[in-house]
Amino acid sequence: MSTLITELKIIDEKNKNLFDLDGEYVIPLYQRAFAWEERQLEQLVEDIIDIPDNSKYYIGSLIVSRKGNKYEVIDGQQRLTSLYLLLSCLGKKLATTLTFECRDKSNYTLSHVHELLDEKRSDYDNERIDNGIRQGIKILKEKIAKYKDCILKKLSCVVIYRIEVPENTDLNRYFEIMNTRGEQLEQHDILKAYLMGFLDNDSDKAVFAKIWEACSDMTGYVQMHLDKSSRECLFGGNWGSLPSVDWKDYKEYRNNLKNISEEGNGSLICDITKKDFKVSYDDIVDDDNNRIRFESVIEFPYFLLHVLRVFVAIYTIKDCDNNEILNNLLDDKKLLSNFKDVIKNGVYRGKTIEGEFFSKKFIMCLLRSRYLFDKYVLKREFANDNSDGEWSLKELNVSEQQANKKPYYRNTRFVKKYEQNQEEKTKNRAETNIMLQSALRVSYTSPKVMHWITDLMIWLSEKNCKNLGDDIINYGQEIESIAQHAVNELFFKKCQDKNYAMGVDTPHIVFNYLDYLLWDANKDKYSDFVFEFRNSVEHWYPQHPSEGTFDSWNDGVDQFGNLCIIQRNVNSMFSNMPPEAKKSRLENEKKMIQKASIKLRIMSELTKKISNKDKTASECWKDKVCKKHGDDMIKILRNACCD
Repeated sequence: MSTLITELKIIDEKNKNLFDLDGEYVIPLYQRAFAWEERQLEQLVEDIIDIPDNSKYYIGSLIVSRKGNKYEVIDGQQRLTSLYLLLSCLGKKLATTLTFECRDKSNYTLSHVHELLDEKRSDYDNERIDNGIRQGIKILKEKIAKYKDCILKKLSCVVIYRIEVPENTDLNRYFEIMNTRGEQLEQHDILKAYLMGFLDNDSDKAVFAKIWEACSDMTGYVQMHLDKSSRECLFGGNWGSLPSVDWKDYKEYRNNLKNISEEGNGSLICDITKKDFKVSYDDIVDDDNNRIRFESVIEFPYFLLHVLRVFVAIYTIKDCDNNEILNNLLDDKKLLSNFKDVIKNGVYRGKTIEGEFFSKKFIMCLLRSRYLFDKYVLKREFANDNSDGEWSLKELNVSEQQANKKPYYRNTRFVKKYEQNQEEKTKNRAETNIMLQSALRVSYTSPKVMHWITDLMIWLSEKNCKNLGDDIINYGQEIESIAQHAVNELFFKKCQDKNYAMGVDTPHIVFNYLDYLLWDANKDKYSDFVFEFRNSVEHWYPQHPSEGTFDSWNDGVDQFGNLCIIQRNVNSMFSNMPPEAKKSRLENEKKMIQKASIKLRIMSELTKKISNKDKTASECWKDKVCKKHGDDMIKILRNACCD
């Protein structure tokens, strides 16, 4: 190995860690501050947990410029800082070998990591704390709570490569090269080539490639990633019909592909250079004429994993012993091996699966699944120049102009064919379905645990084999049953002694499904409520009261009535305040109360109503109010989940 490349263990055989070794790492000022959020940190922890025993795992590289005994970090600082925080959360006392150039808050926060972990506010100056690093510590602390010993063991298998750029390297030129370098081949690219290898006919390969390419773009709707001729061949004249499940029906598409590729979709250079040339956009509006774009809740590799499970379910594929061929784990690192397992070990109608059969059946399943996913699974919608977005369920439609069809989007319809008051009923059902799906989405933030998408896709696929019909009005019940099952399994069955005091370990789906039930029971009052990523469980009466202000509540602080779910930045703002102070803060900041969960709003209202000359609101909350509130909320959940 080159002397400029050093393999470093995160934890070595002598229990020394990456930051105990020679040299100091400096994050230069031109690098951005620490910015990894929950998604990236969760992925880091999951990647480490998933490492097979006794195997070396390469976690990435650090590109550095050596200056004496210091290494200026050119690339990889987010991962390096995250590893520093992770090791600190695991109880390691680290040497001060990671510093930020000219960032006093960042350096001060790193030097007080353990005080932040222990929540010893008197031991640090809150004004000097970097909030990005503080949030990172909090997220990692929660993520590793159940896996500390496991992660420490796994970290001994993890290596990172430190790559030094040669002396006198022009860093400006280096950054230019980094920013223009090509992307590495992804697993799904390899998978595509692997599946196409089973097809002998060039026209079949062309159909496969065209459909795969359209489905791989998770922005917008799959029809809009195809040319107009392809839309008509695959989705009918209205571009909105479910594609066929019979390969013979793709014959017309195979015949048209040559013409389609020659026809092209672009504009000629001679036309572009004309002064009056205008770009034509044909998928830009909804039924209110707003220009919109969409953002998928999952990326393509995970969509493939969901579709593979749909494929296995609808074709009832088992292994040779009639056991399940796939486990529930959705791991993009095992994408290729999952597909190979099904092809190699799967049994369909008593026979092993042939590669050509699989490739043709799967590509049709992929296209049909993507159509159903676009139409019936939640997404984020951004209208005009709005950058906030909102939860959306829309379907693609076209105008009636045959010569010049124009696509537009309208709310997905959930009605029977001849049902009365269709517009009103589809509006109500769509609103309910959006609320339920968004409750699931914000509860399961990692794509590895979004099994609810698989469940819904299987239900939709099985129903659509019969053309869905009137079954679609029951879609909301199917979504709700997924939430109810999760609350039962993760909450009620684990609290069989009726001691609902799980504290911060209370699953987020419990709070979010409860908020859905509260919203559903009083839609007028909570008309402004939407599900957001409230990923921190908060104690209304604080777990660690500010020193010397009021008493701790050791025996009751974790009970369900004292808990709610909030955004992390809100938690850091008032986590140690008494109930009455939190109530006042919410009342004074309208944006905060608008973004608050419904359970939190109710807790604030109850605190406002407390009136006792002899006791403070905090004391009254501990004595009676909290328990009654908890009992009321548990009753609502039980009535929905356990009847």
